[in-house]
Amino acid sequence: MFSNRPITPSSLSIKDLPWQILWDKDKCTLCGQCTAVCPVNAIELGVFRQRALQVSLEPGEISSNKHTFYYGIRQKTDPAYRCVGCAMCTMVCPNDAIIPAKSDEVDKLKFHLDRGGQPWRRGGRRNVADGLLDQIKFIRISMLTDPALDAGRHEFAITSLLGRILPPEDNMRFVSENGWIPPVREIYPLIIGGMSFGALSPTMWEGLQLGVAYLNEELGMPVRICTGEGGCPPRLLRSRFLKYVILQIASGYFGWDEIIHAIPEMKTDPCAIEIKYGQGAKPGDGGLLMWYKVNKLIAAIRGVPSGVSLPSPPTHQTQYSIEESVAKMIQSMYMAWGFRVPVYPKISGTSTALAVLNNLTRNPYAASLAIDGEDGGTGAAYNVSMNHMGHPIASNIRDCYLNLVTVGKQNEIPLFAGGGVGKKGNMAANAAVLIMLGASGVQVGKYIMQAAAGCLGSESDRCNICNIGLCPKGITSQDPRLYRRLDVDQVAQRIVDVFLGFDTELRKIFAPLGRSTSLPIGMSDALGISDYNAAERLNIKYVV
Repeated sequence: MFSNRPITPSSLSIKDLPWQILWDKDKCTLCGQCTAVCPVNAIELGVFRQRALQVSLEPGEISSNKHTFYYGIRQKTDPAYRCVGCAMCTMVCPNDAIIPAKSDEVDKLKFHLDRGGQPWRRGGRRNVADGLLDQIKFIRISMLTDPALDAGRHEFAITSLLGRILPPEDNMRFVSENGWIPPVREIYPLIIGGMSFGALSPTMWEGLQLGVAYLNEELGMPVRICTGEGGCPPRLLRSRFLKYVILQIASGYFGWDEIIHAIPEMKTDPCAIEIKYGQGAKPGDGGLLMWYKVNKLIAAIRGVPSGVSLPSPPTHQTQYSIEESVAKMIQSMYMAWGFRVPVYPKISGTSTALAVLNNLTRNPYAASLAIDGEDGGTGAAYNVSMNHMGHPIASNIRDCYLNLVTVGKQNEIPLFAGGGVGKKGNMAANAAVLIMLGASGVQVGKYIMQAAAGCLGSESDRCNICNIGLCPKGITSQDPRLYRRLDVDQVAQRIVDVFLGFDTELRKIFAPLGRSTSLPIGMSDALGISDYNAAERLNIKYVV
């Protein structure tokens, strides 16, 4: 192991890697826990040769070289086994003898990641600059006209509506013409966004579902969770907990045979059906579940062979326009559940969002519109898509809301925003900003993984290997050796803690505004920002 290594054009040194392993020989006892726990096999046991010069001070004696050998930890420099900085080795080391350190210079590994002619797929993050949401402040406080300065003294329901909200006279006309009224659901304004059974590990997915059930049945918070594209375990489809779930159908149609076959046996209807046309972190790209994560269970639920990659087409192959989608997909989903379940599309934030919204306003079948901005995280996207494609959610949701105001339908079609909510840990403040810009609620995914299961990824490109099934915490892995590290009950407890903390912070923001009976949707006069161009673009107040 200590023989000379060949130098090739693709050779890298440890200095060239983004993360470098610092190992203390004197503290290490060679227990092997660090090499066993490393998810990417970035370190190995090595044999080192050390030369020591022995200098004699006695007259006539000749100095000599002495070679000794010892065992130690060696870091691999092959890009396929690069250290991702997850620090699992540090967590298990009993002597604090090892720790990864971020390189102090530009990462040279990026020039070597397209091996085999394949562009780099990265999981979990968009490594971009700070977003706009954290710069916006709340500037309106009803200090004299409303005593609601302490949210703890005022009990008010924080709920939103999902569904087409028609005026009473339109409802009467609609039921006389069609025999049914568009269904509406009362939900909590924070929705756990689409993370599929397959993208997440079985323990993580079960923990999320358990936490959501507890929030609904014990705490009375109507929290909803979206399945993502990938179907559901059969036992969930046939349980009473399905009413807390939003079923997503996307261009791959994965898992929908199982869902359709289970409809006659469903004890309750799902909360809603979400049709995903785009994802903010990778607009124009379809989803991808790499073969590392397609085990026999995932393959059975999705109706595919095991051990093969599962790409979704960038667009639905049966719909080429939003008009055709409303006529075929949305109406067929309504009919499948007897017109009892809201059906709505999810699109990525783009300059064409207004065109989609304008078409939806003309058809009462569309229950709402979900828009996913560019800062959303994703488990498997091309590097170029995550960093160079997309539209910020703040301006996109604001444009859509003002467009609804112009046509007088701002209270009819709810807008749900996602993408970068809580990116810096300020989830409640970010959600409040988007609600005041016009959203009826927000969808979050990445924050949930960080808060509920201790995701190790970061915007400095630490870890971020969600896509290859080697998640060191077992959050996004289908390997039993990894996902058994997660405790289902602890994940559920953390979900409950996250929502209770979010609820308290949201009340602290909304109560001083004097809005104690409903969400301040579109209440943009309560927002201010010190960036003049941003204030003009969002039509909010410019403050210095």
